Amino acid sequence: MIRFVFLSLLAFAFTATAADRPNIVFILVDDMGYGDIGCMGCKDIATPNIDRIAKEGVLMTDFYSNAPVCTPTRAGFMLGRWQQRVGIEFAFGFQVEQMKKVNGEWVPEPDVHGLGLPLNETTLADRLRAAGYVNGAFGKWHLGFKDEYNPLNRGFDEYFGELLGHADFYRHKYYDGTNALRDGLKPVEMNGRYFTDLVNERAAAFVKKHAGGEKPFFLYVPHLAVHAPFQPPDAPETPMVTKENMYTGSRAIYKAMLERIDQGVGMIFKELEAAGVADNTLVAFSSDNGGERWASNLPLFHHKATLWEGGIRVPCLMRWPGKIPAGTKSSVPGITMDLSATFLTAAGGELPQDKPFDGVDLLPLVTGQKQAEDRSFCWRMQRSNRTMTAIRHGKWKYVNDGNTMDLLFDLENDIGERVNLHYRHPEIVADLKQRLAAWQAEMDAAEKSILVR
Repeated sequence: MIRFVFLSLLAFAFTATAADRPNIVFILVDDMGYGDIGCMGCKDIATPNIDRIAKEGVLMTDFYSNAPVCTPTRAGFMLGRWQQRVGIEFAFGFQVEQMKKVNGEWVPEPDVHGLGLPLNETTLADRLRAAGYVNGAFGKWHLGFKDEYNPLNRGFDEYFGELLGHADFYRHKYYDGTNALRDGLKPVEMNGRYFTDLVNERAAAFVKKHAGGEKPFFLYVPHLAVHAPFQPPDAPETPMVTKENMYTGSRAIYKAMLERIDQGVGMIFKELEAAGVADNTLVAFSSDNGGERWASNLPLFHHKATLWEGGIRVPCLMRWPGKIPAGTKSSVPGITMDLSATFLTAAGGELPQDKPFDGVDLLPLVTGQKQAEDRSFCWRMQRSNRTMTAIRHGKWKYVNDGNTMDLLFDLENDIGERVNLHYRHPEIVADLKQRLAAWQAEMDAAEKSILVR
């Protein structure tokens, strides 16, 4: 009831027509390499539609994901806040280490599909709906498998996609047989249809349906590709995914998977242009973490599931004609949850006061209207097989990889994190460690609403 009253009252604050505010499209790729699109220098993968976003807008080169894996980044985006504030530290479902905190102790979650984005949290979609937007999500959700966590119950008006972290691209099942595909709340079977094609079609259809309507729209397209299993498009005879063949693939398959995403971006642009709303649409594109085994993260070091740059630095592209100058390149640091504040501000909404966003509006920063803030970006990963923490502040990055030694890198001059400068700048190491410790203490002290079931 409280949630309903809050959203209802908030809706009264927004009376502008659809023409006064932009449509918003966010395309989120899964496990894409930092160097795997044309505007980032890729030569072997054709991404003309994705590159168009940068060509006609801004390319952010120093952008980060909220986490080195799927779920926490997506949670950070939906909340506009550090996902650790609600107890989300790692991916749901796929990893066997499903834990929850009970009376201060981490204990196994008995239901492998039991976790989800806390139900007492207000999502970005909730806030945009209250601002008068119609919302659609098409793709990989990965923020809860049960119906109560379904996008239709988290602020979206339409949903089609897979609820788990991955599934067979043609059969839409997890390798244990779990059916991951939903049309809204309804389980559906679409055996033989390639998942990326289905997502592209539904996303384009949503634009066609709502562009030029009475309400502006928010379209969220979180792709499963280019996450494993590595199954190419146009090959329905591909064997069913198993634990054994899950990561079997090649660069050629990865290329085909990413190019099919690019095709979908072109389909969205086509519908925007047909409706005459392309110039009044804010389009953003990014990845939920760094690339995995068939990706190229060059010139970065390492890959997904680490806190080295290759695990967390990702491209971010934004296009909004008349608001973002075409061909802009920005080294202003940003992070996934900044897009939440950026979208809500563009929509004419007010940032929440009860649970303030940790993200900031990027538009005045990338356009030079406002000086970049003095910010710290923090990450941690506490797994049984790997522990890491990291912080970036300005050009400096501190990394603790398994409590081996202090690692300090000057990212302006050493983007590949090859030269450890801790011995030259002990005062910077001390400052960053203090900032990181303060951030961790703040996260640990936050009420973990993920326990509210």
